[in-house]
Amino acid sequence: MNFIYSFFNQPAIIIGLIAFIGLVALRKPRGKIVTGTLKTVIGFVILSSGGGIIAGALETLGPAFEDAFNVQGVIPANEAVIGLAESILGTEMSLIMAFGFVVNILIARFTNIKYIFLSGHHVLFMAALLAAVLGTAGFEGVELIAVGAFLLGSFMSISPAIVQPFYREVTGHDNIAMGHFNAVTYALAGLLGRWFGDKEKSTEDIKIPEGLGFFRDNTISTALVMILIYVVTFLFADADVIMEMSGGDNVIMFAIVQALVFTAGFVIVLQGVRMMLAEIVPAFKGISEKLVPNSKPALDVPVIFPYAPNAVLLGFVVSVVGGFIMFLILPLLNLPVIIPGLIPLFFVGAGAGVLANATGGRRGVVIGGLVNGILLILLPAILLPLLGELGFANSTFGDADFAFVGIVLGYLFQWFGRLGIYSIVAVVAVYFIVSIIRKPKEINLPGKKPA
Repeated sequence: MNFIYSFFNQPAIIIGLIAFIGLVALRKPRGKIVTGTLKTVIGFVILSSGGGIIAGALETLGPAFEDAFNVQGVIPANEAVIGLAESILGTEMSLIMAFGFVVNILIARFTNIKYIFLSGHHVLFMAALLAAVLGTAGFEGVELIAVGAFLLGSFMSISPAIVQPFYREVTGHDNIAMGHFNAVTYALAGLLGRWFGDKEKSTEDIKIPEGLGFFRDNTISTALVMILIYVVTFLFADADVIMEMSGGDNVIMFAIVQALVFTAGFVIVLQGVRMMLAEIVPAFKGISEKLVPNSKPALDVPVIFPYAPNAVLLGFVVSVVGGFIMFLILPLLNLPVIIPGLIPLFFVGAGAGVLANATGGRRGVVIGGLVNGILLILLPAILLPLLGELGFANSTFGDADFAFVGIVLGYLFQWFGRLGIYSIVAVVAVYFIVSIIRKPKEINLPGKKPA
């Protein structure tokens, strides 16, 4: 079980293995197989390292933000729930992960839902959620693993399919997909952009006066905006809190350095994405041609960032605003108070921003980002009492799909018992049967390259 857990907790190895299989299927020369596999793994490690740098920088901004604006409540944390689930249902969770991946591949092979979900950490999180809900519903042994694996593999297929119409508008092609369990907010942001925005007025076409031409450089504009956010937040926070985090450094200098660290992480993410995509997309054609015809890799959200770097920043800022608005409203709704977590708000807000920009331009990013931020606080608040009843008190997931799936399954069980769970299984099975019968639409789009 430890091997299975460790395997799925190392997404770089999963993606490297996929690249290796694809290159072998294409009968590439031995040297190309080695270099393509290693470059894919290294590109993903670069991407993950950049994401870790961003998360580290936001971990200093988060406590300062909470102190500056007197924010108190529960912080959504996927990892906290995982730790509890592993101690209670570790074996079942590991087997759900392993067989869920098999189900995902079988769905891609035999239906018209052709997405293979490659974000291993999100597979782990969803497996933990399903193990917790099904275990509480009285499922155990083979039944728990079978139902959990089917639902996990199904969600690994359905989530990218929901987002793909908007993802195509970003990339201009159908070669990759979104492997990040936030389809609820991503798709809604894309729809709101389409309904209320203007795609002709892109965030990437913002006109900048000649004297401020340096803002046209995405690295510089990101650095300056983040410096402003950090400096203002740190100045409003209690001096003792900042002094403890900075080790006695000057507050303003510490804020500037943290903002630049964030920016460096962002630049590293973009570089890692470019390196990984250059290898994984051609390699995946081998899998598509030989093993799972017409399949597409569903990759983690930072892969979409290079297509609209300005939308990344605007989506993040607007999502924080939406999250803070919902934070203020929660007590009026008699719901638990959820603190806006800056790490999910950045990554999910950035992804929603890029998708909303493709469908609705700057106005789409603002509207879609606000709703994204609101839902990233509202859904965990609704899920929290339910998780408490499942034995996970004071913990909740921070991503939209985990919360949504947990709410639907949890309340269906409360209202209808095990029949409610099996009703979802039946609905999902019918969906895949229909996808086999229905002829897929032909899609012709001009390709685009990351900025």
